[in-house]
Amino acid sequence: MALLRVLADGRFHSGAELGRTLGITRSAVWKQVGKLEALGLDIHAVRGRGYRIPGGLELLDSDAIRAAIRDDCLPRLRDLQIQALIDSTNSRLMSLARGGGPSGCACLAEMQTGGRGRRGRTWFGNFGANLFLSLLWRYNSGPSALTGLSLLAGIACVRALTDHGVQGVRLKWPNDLLWDGRKLGGILVEMTGESAGPCAVVVGVGLNLRLAENAAATIDQPWTDLKTIDPALAQGRNRLAGRVLHHLLDLLPGFDARGLAPYQEEWNRHDAYADRAVVLRGAGEDVAGVARGIDPGGALLLERQGRLQAMFGGELSLRPVPDTTEL
Repeated sequence: MALLRVLADGRFHSGAELGRTLGITRSAVWKQVGKLEALGLDIHAVRGRGYRIPGGLELLDSDAIRAAIRDDCLPRLRDLQIQALIDSTNSRLMSLARGGGPSGCACLAEMQTGGRGRRGRTWFGNFGANLFLSLLWRYNSGPSALTGLSLLAGIACVRALTDHGVQGVRLKWPNDLLWDGRKLGGILVEMTGESAGPCAVVVGVGLNLRLAENAAATIDQPWTDLKTIDPALAQGRNRLAGRVLHHLLDLLPGFDARGLAPYQEEWNRHDAYADRAVVLRGAGEDVAGVARGIDPGGALLLERQGRLQAMFGGELSLRPVPDTTEL
């Protein structure tokens, strides 16, 4: 990481300069460069000039992240872990939760090797190019009182992206963030604890900032990233991370008492498939109808033959009609 912090400025640094700065040989510098390239980092090597990362790299920084959280919410952030390489930020906090970790513990990573989404999908991303963030929160109620929490997290992400200057973000029930019909990010909520008693929740957020070609090639659905929307939006990763944390810390406390009802109208305003024909898959057979937003508990309201039917998340997957490509 010491070499990476030097190269993150985007300028050329000679092997001799890097060796002096890091206190290692030029051969050792070359070997460390190879390790960084193995992580998917694009490092240019030019004879007579040295090494550089084109465009530089904004590494995660706890002070910069905290600076983007308003004073009224900052005390709720009990701990902020930043990992260079990790299997999954959600897995790290789930382990912490089982060990008694308190509400307000957050974990971010430059890169995940085992990031995941709903239904066992893998979440891809190159080192330092995206946002992988998880937050732990504890509730006195059991999971049944927390229905719709992933939808609330979606609202928090839309607010954070709006703060960041991203307009037109839409929500796909129950846990995806879309822009122009393409996936910009996703949310994974995991729980541990008693079925009818206290439980701990980990809210994981993944946002695409700059997807490299080798990562994008593995994605089997329409996607986008902030760089594609506007290259300027891919800058300020720490501030965006702070804004996501701020809005999660603002909305999560008291959710077991308030529920989703106070935010139902806000979610519906951002609904990507409002009043559109959709198909729900994953319940044994496809269920078709017209999406009519969500109810106060977070269930999707599906109009079928003139009647509204409440559909709950679980393993259901929503697809638009007639497009059969899953978003």
